[in-house]
Amino acid sequence: MCKFIRLMNFILYFVFASSLFANETLTFSQAANIAVTSSVDLRHSQSSLSLTEGAWRWGVREYFPRLTITASENDRLQQIGSDSFIKNYGVSLDQLVFNGGRTIMSRRLERMELDLTSSRLDRMASDIAEAAISAYRNVLSARAILEIRKSALIIFEEQRMILNEEVRLGLALPVDLANADINLADAKLDILSLQLDLTEMERQFAELLGLEHLPVLIEKVDIHRSSVFPAQTAFEKTAFEQTRFASTAAAIAREHNPDLIEARFSITKREAELKYLSNSWIPTLRMTGNFGITGQRYPLTRYNWSLGLTVDLTNPWFQNRSAGQAGFEPPHDKTAMIQNSFTPLPDPASRYGRKQAGLILDIEQEKYSIALEQIGRVAANAVENYVIAEQRRLLALEAAALGIERYRIEEIRLTLGQITRLKLMEVLIEQTQREIAVVQAATALLEAERELERFLDLEPGGLIILAANIETTNITPSQRRN
Repeated sequence: MCKFIRLMNFILYFVFASSLFANETLTFSQAANIAVTSSVDLRHSQSSLSLTEGAWRWGVREYFPRLTITASENDRLQQIGSDSFIKNYGVSLDQLVFNGGRTIMSRRLERMELDLTSSRLDRMASDIAEAAISAYRNVLSARAILEIRKSALIIFEEQRMILNEEVRLGLALPVDLANADINLADAKLDILSLQLDLTEMERQFAELLGLEHLPVLIEKVDIHRSSVFPAQTAFEKTAFEQTRFASTAAAIAREHNPDLIEARFSITKREAELKYLSNSWIPTLRMTGNFGITGQRYPLTRYNWSLGLTVDLTNPWFQNRSAGQAGFEPPHDKTAMIQNSFTPLPDPASRYGRKQAGLILDIEQEKYSIALEQIGRVAANAVENYVIAEQRRLLALEAAALGIERYRIEEIRLTLGQITRLKLMEVLIEQTQREIAVVQAATALLEAERELERFLDLEPGGLIILAANIETTNITPSQRRN
């Protein structure tokens, strides 16, 4: 099973890589899939889980009888008396009859642990996919900012050439040219720093995908992509509407938040452990059966059989084992045996095991109650951060638009001789920062949206569907007719 999983992962990775290099393009979904399939840690964890599940399936053996086959030969050579040669062959069965359900509870505990591990692996895969998408988004953002810087540098160089000609003609001061050279050098240093950072981002992104080099990234940073709230009403959202959305998000998070789901798993497991320890005083009943054939030479002609019952009662204060069996040895002999063993104080310290399990359960329940109360505040903060991110994007767009208009006005003022060309270059630097702020705000909005979706355990794009459903349920019948 483990080899099969590794083979399937390799095939999936090969298919993704083949299609990737065939097209030489990469989308968000492709990056997420390739990162998941190429993760060594995830593959090892999945293989380990597969082995553990295989061992758990074989644990069903505890419900079936244990078969033991024995064969022996006892030869005795005597100086006085006749020699004896005894051959014995036997089959014995040992079947668990009753132990208070401890075997069932033990297997349930193991199954819960496997389910919890599987859930953690799903989250691990989700984290790897999100890391790939985040790295993709960071590369796109860095490339967009670099393009803005390069475009500004071209304009700086053109303005510097014009300013140099103005200085030569005596229309500008040499100090203005020196300041322009300083601004130009700063712009080149910023571009060089961005290029180094971008190269490192691309290298880390390629390592995350298990690729030697990145293909063409076809996704783009859409600075005009709005949030699930209408752009024109992002500022006018009433407190009631935000509270309603936050309360809905809190209700969904209480049901589907991965951390709360894991906490509920843990509580259920602790309850089962406590029940398991609480039932440890219940005696264990086992039934045994034996059949054997014996004789001095072949063919063996004598046989015997017996049936027995064993009762084992164990607690911290004493251990008592009682066994009895009865059998028949044809043609005339009957056998019976009764045996009892008593051990005082086998493990007095184990009496605290149940109390410790109860204490751990109380702690888990208290933590869960606290987390359940905090989830509303966290949901409200997540929604508020998302709304603020959208407001920042709108403000950044508005500031960039105003900056373009200001730059146009400053060009007119330069033509009229009201400002120097150095002042115009400083305005261009400010406008460049505004355009970079737009890209950063758009990236931050996408990150805030995805963070809220992950908090609610939603698929990418699920927040839009959720918001649409909330808006639909809030429409009155008369509004729906209109």
